Amino acid sequence: MNRTLFIILLVIFNIAIDQISKIIVRTTMIKGGKGQINVIQDYFQLIWVENKGAFLGMGSDMNPTLRLIFLLVLPTLVLAYVTYYILKTKELDRMSLIAFCCIVGGGIANVFDRIVFGQVTDFFYINLGGVFKTGIFNVADMSVTLGMVILLFSGIFNSKKKENVSV
Repeated sequence: MNRTLFIILLVIFNIAIDQISKIIVRTTMIKGGKGQINVIQDYFQLIWVENKGAFLGMGSDMNPTLRLIFLLVLPTLVLAYVTYYILKTKELDRMSLIAFCCIVGGGIANVFDRIVFGQVTDFFYINLGGVFKTGIFNVADMSVTLGMVILLFSGIFNSKKKENVSV
C-alpha cells in the first residue's frame, strides 16, 4: 500500500472510532455519572463526563484565553508538525509510523471535540483497586497512549538492534 495512503487511513481510522464511540455515548447515556454503566462490576465502568481541560481535567480552571492557547492552538500546531514529520521522514520504521499515526489521530479527535463542543467527551473508567485507578478517559486518549507505548518499545527495540549490529 502507498505509504501516504496508509498514514491517512490509519489517522482517519483513529479519529473515526473515537468519534463514533462519543456519538454513541452522547446519544445513549446520561451525563455526569448518574447513568453509570458497570461493564465489569466496579472494575470497568462507563461514566459520561465532559472535560473542559486536558488529561484528568488539568487546565479546566484556566481562563478562556489560556485554555484556547494551551488546549487548542498549541496542540493543533504540534499535531500539524508531527503529521508533516511522518509524511516527510521516509526512514521511520513501521512501528514508529503506526505509533505516530495513533498519536495524531487521537490528538485530532480530541481537538475536534474542543472546537465543535468546547470540551471533550470522556467515558471509560477503570478501578482495579489499590494503586491502579484511572481518571475518566476516551478512545482518543487510548490511541495517544498506545502510540506513546509503541514509540517507547520501538525506540528500545531499535537501539538494541543497533547495539547488536555494531558488536
